[in-house]
Amino acid sequence: MSDKPSFEGRPRLPGDEAFRREDIRGTVLEPSYSGARSFMRRKYSRDLTGVDIAVSGIPFDQAVTNRPGTRFGPDAIRQASAQHSWGPVWPWLFDPFDTLAVVDYGDCWFDWGAQPDVTARIEDHAREILDRGVEMLTFGGDHYVSYPLLKAHAAKHGPVALLQFDAHRDVEPDPGGRIDHGTMFSYAIRDGIIDTSRSVQVGIRTTYHGEQRYGIRIIYADEVHEAGPREVARIITEVTRGAPVYLSFDIDFLDPAYAPGTGTPVPGGMSTYQALAILRKLTDVHFIGADIVEVSPAYDTSELTANAAAMIALEYLCLRAFQKGARGTPIGD
Repeated sequence: MSDKPSFEGRPRLPGDEAFRREDIRGTVLEPSYSGARSFMRRKYSRDLTGVDIAVSGIPFDQAVTNRPGTRFGPDAIRQASAQHSWGPVWPWLFDPFDTLAVVDYGDCWFDWGAQPDVTARIEDHAREILDRGVEMLTFGGDHYVSYPLLKAHAAKHGPVALLQFDAHRDVEPDPGGRIDHGTMFSYAIRDGIIDTSRSVQVGIRTTYHGEQRYGIRIIYADEVHEAGPREVARIITEVTRGAPVYLSFDIDFLDPAYAPGTGTPVPGGMSTYQALAILRKLTDVHFIGADIVEVSPAYDTSELTANAAAMIALEYLCLRAFQKGARGTPIGD
């Protein structure tokens, strides 16, 4: 399905479909270098009528422990996505937007000078969307934003399984009260909003004194490299066992060669191909929401990191479309 401009009567020239489109499904081709840069040229809208997934950004980076700049991540991902908004996606061979009604909901608003209020504001932002029965795909911001997002999702679904792609576990010991992108999952575990027995952390290649396993299945980076995408996906599917799964993808899961634009890059990570290949094999996982975080464009090179993040987001949407029945046409047919 494509939502094409009408040229009957007085013609309406195409362009800026992020504002002007009438049908929130389908793809309208626009030059990748111009126009309003919503994510994948989806319509900017706060009207969630008939919407399956709302994309939004949380431009927050006051919880970083190393390099700042992830407040610019949502904008960078949107900009990078423009070159991918051309219809069928390889290797799915379908346009996910023919199946999914997706809008760009804009960004979460908060007062940058009132940091203690940020957690509640992000949670309120998420509930605005979730209470309408709409799924979220969120762009950070630093990884702390996943904590209030998890709180909102758990309020709707009960304790959720966390599927975390990351170089770091982010469960450092903390007495509580700090806003830190390395401790927030220990808060979530403490609050009982993560079902640790069905959670998986993938790509881990750091460790900290005092960390606990909490019963979470950890697939360390060396195991990811040695096992391959199919086996990693099998483990994830087996561990999550049909539970509602929240996906949190820290871009530093990727090796700095593929994602230099992040605050805490760790060598020895995965390629963009490995990330995409694992995701597309998770067709039996029950996803209820996702975020992609820690894109810091000031440290990026040739938009490598933002481009990877945009493609990971698109891969996730293809996966969700497949789960809702989308099927492609084999090449040559």
